Amino acid sequence: MCRWAAWHGKPLFLSQILTDPAHSLIHQSREASKCKTAINADGFGLAWYDQKPEPGQYRDVHPAWSDPNLQALADQVSAGLFLAHVRASTGTATSRNNCHPFVQGRWSFMHNGQIGGFDQIRRKAEALISDALYPHRKGATDSEVLFLIAAGLGLDDDPQSAMTAAVAALETLSRENGTGPHMRIAAAFTRGETLYAVRYASDALAPSLFYQWNEDWQGWAVVSEPYDTALGNWTEVPKGSFCTFTKDTCRVEPFLPMQSKLAA
Repeated sequence: MCRWAAWHGKPLFLSQILTDPAHSLIHQSREASKCKTAINADGFGLAWYDQKPEPGQYRDVHPAWSDPNLQALADQVSAGLFLAHVRASTGTATSRNNCHPFVQGRWSFMHNGQIGGFDQIRRKAEALISDALYPHRKGATDSEVLFLIAAGLGLDDDPQSAMTAAVAALETLSRENGTGPHMRIAAAFTRGETLYAVRYASDALAPSLFYQWNEDWQGWAVVSEPYDTALGNWTEVPKGSFCTFTKDTCRVEPFLPMQSKLAA
């Protein structure tokens, strides 16, 4: 399972989360503590927002700890909103197109989790991507499919409803034609203004997700696992939650895609 970290607040050097802390994201790529896969060496990626509405992006297939360009970039780039991800593949190839975060227009998205039996449902799942967005299907991951389906269902207008509908559609396909666990997701996504995060599973094992208001840095850190436990004020996101982070506020609401599908 992958590890990731997101920041939303006053501009921060990427290295302050990626490389500097004792249990930084790069350290987690070698020694993750809150997932069954301690090593996350199947590529990495960054997406950050600065002077333009579209995000900058850097992805590669090397283990994050072995790329000197990543360290140099993290030491020099400062951003008020960024996503960073280290990958442990659940079956698809190690390629740049399969590395998170994925970018489409102004949106960026990263994911930790799986859709059960994706190989069996892949054709039907990809058919749920709108014709307009299908050219953006560059890789082979279930994560990218989820992102593009949600984008086609209205991320621009209502991010929570779009992601709820996308997760429900893919979980339904997995229940009908795939295998268990049907859906596990801890994801973060943004259009450059507000940061969204979701934690959900169809079974009892939702991927870990935490957040913290950092008073010194004046912003929100949202992570797969804490990079610094010295402050001790990390909050675990409850399973079945949708989180909305502005620069100075946090809202956590229920995320129940299958109930929403039945209600509809």
